[in-house]
Amino acid sequence: MPVAGFIADFACLEAKLVLELDGGQHAERRAYDLERDRKLASEGFRVLRFWDNEVFSNIEGVVTAILEALKSGHPHPNLPPQAREGDCLSPLPDLPPQAGEGG
Repeated sequence: MPVAGFIADFACLEAKLVLELDGGQHAERRAYDLERDRKLASEGFRVLRFWDNEVFSNIEGVVTAILEALKSGHPHPNLPPQAREGDCLSPLPDLPPQAGEGG
């Protein structure tokens, strides 16, 4: 869905809520995602990010987080995913640059 110059995975324009489902490639592009989320926030949108596998393994938790964001009505912190793919509770470590990326 087009939102503020970006394509969002899912969005509710009325609630100004954007949902992003991130695959493993997002671990390598955290800086881009963070900047994108900041731009969306500057346009008044809240961004919730979930790992793809979290939707399949913890759909109740995902739905609860979405419902809480809709109920809260205040901005959600615009952070990149806080869990590694396959581990929904542990924070992402600082990852070394991948081959071909700057150092």
